[in-house]
Formats: sequence, structure tokens, C-alpha cells
Amino acid sequence: MRHAVIMAGGAGVRLWPLSRRSRPKQVLRFLGGQSLLRQSYERVSTLFKPEQIHIITNQAHLPLVSQEIPEVPTSNLYGEPVGRDTANAIGLAAAVLHERDPDAVIGVFTADHVISPLDRFCDAVQKAFGVVEQHPDALVTLGVRPTRPDTSYGYVHRGARLHEGAYEVEDFIEKPSFASATKYLSSGEYYWNSGMFCWRATTILDQLKKHLPQSHGALMEIAAAWFGDERDARLQSIYPKLMRISIDFAVMERADRVLVVELNCQWVDVGSWPALESVLQSDGDGNVAACSQVIHLGSRGNIVVSEDKHLIATIGVDDLVIVHSPNATLICTRRDAQGIKELVDNIRQRFGEEFT
Repeated sequence: MRHAVIMAGGAGVRLWPLSRRSRPKQVLRFLGGQSLLRQSYERVSTLFKPEQIHIITNQAHLPLVSQEIPEVPTSNLYGEPVGRDTANAIGLAAAVLHERDPDAVIGVFTADHVISPLDRFCDAVQKAFGVVEQHPDALVTLGVRPTRPDTSYGYVHRGARLHEGAYEVEDFIEKPSFASATKYLSSGEYYWNSGMFCWRATTILDQLKKHLPQSHGALMEIAAAWFGDERDARLQSIYPKLMRISIDFAVMERADRVLVVELNCQWVDVGSWPALESVLQSDGDGNVAACSQVIHLGSRGNIVVSEDKHLIATIGVDDLVIVHSPNATLICTRRDAQGIKELVDNIRQRFGEEFT
């Protein structure tokens, strides 16, 4: 059977002060009143029934996720006691699904992207599943056709054409230089690495066993106890000891066979406040607002965010990020927004966990 796994475990530190440990970015509702997690669910629910959809997140966030996506059975919500990056999150979901359905074919989807239009997304996902079912030994990644030479993304170099819109993978490149990214864009042979995949559960588990054997053994041990009384004890004692590593470094760059299916969509990684200018309309002065009440006087190029009805007003300021939350407010230049993670570390050291 086909299954969808939504990864919803990211911390979203660069979206502070709205994204917090107790309420991460996936459940924030600053985009049209709908959370990123809800948007992800709505996309995959056009292709899968609720009982085919699974969500992996931090254990502490399981109640939030269940409240946000009540359609998904609670038995399909998997909680990590601590984050151990995507290799282990994906591996855990695959191992548990294999226990439930030995013939499972899994699509792995992110919960922190804005993707449109829906029909192109669905077409690419259907194609990826079809490719996996024709080539069960392969791991399939969804590659986004780049629109600019962005150096913050990983790239996938496509090779020989397999089917229409599906190719062998030549190489993975992590965050290239601007010059290289410009060449990749002009060549037409490279995709942005979307972090979304499709594969048989047995295939990804075999590749984990080959390339990350310690995690594989531990995850299989956890999965074997998943539907019994020992699940929580094994999860708590075993999972935190796993090496933190991404699925790209652990498996995809070393796997026996990787294919890429083109995802010809608008794809925006909402990982920082400046990313909002790619998904929200600006006013005549280039200001972007993700809030209900804002007014600018002689201000240009600002990004303003608030979840409540707090009025934000500016006079004569340019290129700022202004984010209001009930107990903290962020003001920085757009170019300095990349320093928010360091700022949050400093806040934690000075004020403790209250504001993080």
C-alpha cells in the first residue's frame, strides 16, 4: 500500500519569536490563517486517505499536531524523544510502517514549505510512486526546477533520462558557490533538493543497514516493540543515543541507485522571515505583511508579522523585519535575519527558556 509520511520535527529557530520550543513553526498560522503543517496535510490528502498519512514530530508536540490534524489517527503520529535529524526520523517511520505493512511504499513530505500549484505537485508525486513501483530497488527524490542561482539550497545533478520527467542522479551538491549555482541554473541539468522522497520501506531500510548500520539496528529494535508494552521504554533508552545525521549525508549521497523526478512547482522553504516575500503580496512600496493590522508611512521593503490583532505602525524605515509575539518582539534588518539563531542562543543564556 502507498503511504505518506510528513516530517514535522523542525525547530524553526529562524522564525523566532513566533516559533518557540513549545509551539514550533509547523503549527504557526501566519499565512492566511493556516499552518504550514495543515497546508502540507491538505496537499497530501488529495492523494491519500487519512489512515494512509503518518506524521513524525517531537514527542512534546504530539498534542499540538493531533489538534492541528485531527483527521489522522493518533496511531499514525510518531513522536521522537529528541531530534536526531532526518535519517533517523525517516528511518523510524519506515521501520514502523514496515512492521505494519511489509509491502509499504512511502512518500516522504516536508511540513515547512509552500508549494503550488496543487495539480503539478500531485502529478509529480504520482509519477514518483509509479517510478518506485517500476524500479523497486531505487530511491527517488523530488527535484525542484530552480528559478535563481540560490546558494542556500542543496542541488541534484540529473543524468540519463529514464522516463519523461524522471532521471538517474549523477551527484548531490550541498550549497554551492554563487558562480556554480549560476552555471547549474543555465545548464538546465540541476534541481533544488526538495527534501521529499519516495521509496519502498524495504529499500530505504536496506540502504540504512548498509550505510548507517548502527541506526538501522536500533530503529529496527524500536519498531519491533512499537505495538507492545515496551515501545516507550525502548524509544526513550535507544533513540537519544543515535547519531544526528541527515538522510542526504547518511544515505542519498551513497545509495546504490537514486532517481530524481522533476517537481515543476513554486517551492518556497519558509525557513526564515525574508522568505515571506516569495509567498505574500507586497504593497506599492515593497512592504510585506503577515498580519491583520499594519500601517506604513514613508517606509519601504519591510516584512511585518503578527498572529494577533496587535497594530504595527512604521514611519520612515526601510528593509526591516518586525515580528510581534505576546511576550517578545524582533526588529532587525532583512540582511541580518540570518543571525536570529545566534540571537536566540544569547537570549537563552541570559533569560533562560521563558522567551525561547
